[in-house]
Amino acid sequence: MQTRRLGRSGLNITELAYGNWLTHGSQVEEDAAHACVRAALDAGITTFDTADVYAATKAESVLGRALAGQRRESLEIATKVYWPTGPGANDRGLGRKHVIESCHASLQRLQTDYVDLYQAHRYDTTVPLEETMTAFADLVRAGKVLYVGVSEWRAEEIAAGAALARDLGIQLISNQPQYSMLWRVIEAEVVPTSEAEGVSQIVWSPLAQGVLTGKYLPGQAPPADSRGGHPSAGGSMKQYLTDDVLTRVQQLKPIADDLGLSMAQLSLAWVLANGNVAAAIIGATRPEQVHDNVAAAGVELSAEVLARIDEVLGDVVERDPAKTSRG
Repeated sequence: MQTRRLGRSGLNITELAYGNWLTHGSQVEEDAAHACVRAALDAGITTFDTADVYAATKAESVLGRALAGQRRESLEIATKVYWPTGPGANDRGLGRKHVIESCHASLQRLQTDYVDLYQAHRYDTTVPLEETMTAFADLVRAGKVLYVGVSEWRAEEIAAGAALARDLGIQLISNQPQYSMLWRVIEAEVVPTSEAEGVSQIVWSPLAQGVLTGKYLPGQAPPADSRGGHPSAGGSMKQYLTDDVLTRVQQLKPIADDLGLSMAQLSLAWVLANGNVAAAIIGATRPEQVHDNVAAAGVELSAEVLARIDEVLGDVVERDPAKTSRG
């Protein structure tokens, strides 16, 4: 497993990170979650990403138990703050009260004294950016957070946040956007701005929530045991489960076969070909999925292969920067 530097910082993270959105604490039992974490560790993954809101805070607790007993200094643990974690008016957003309290709660659930990366899960238009960044800086100075990042921020928001971080004597080093062969909205604006500001991408959904594995077929219902067939988890996938998209995805299989790769490995290698991407987050419900995904580490795709992929996918690729997530 190779590592990459995160932004202009001194922090190294593994180019494949393990994330537990939609799995730990909800979609899979705890024994299965622990088995997947062990598979990730055995494969050399040391970077783990979660968030306070995942599975209504349960995901952090599951990850904390799964990592118990590991050498803390050998891990990079990232979590996030923004979404509601309770019924109160201050149990959400990026105001100082919620940022500080949410960090303390995350540390307890993760069974650690600090997180390596603390991320603003979305941009909060209702709170002055200065308040949020000052709270982050105070957590850094208190030793509870080593570095700060953001998730799904627009280019101008990243630039403003990075400038404020510098004024406060800290670094904003990462953005966590959705990015895959099918979803490229960061390429036009977010990536160039991030490169200028010393910010790397840690991307989520590099397999388009499993669609790029090729297991979903045009004209057929999603498999009952898949994420797409899950009554709640599958709701976020509707944009991909169209016959047009699924037909194009099936046409990627000959490219993967020519390279001796699985569809998932091809998709992860494609994401990692972007020089501004420090890591792609993988998730799993079974250890076998981890084993397959990690084989993408270190794979380099030629310019010819990248061009073939673009030709196959054509106009089903989403590129509009205005579609940076707000929800």
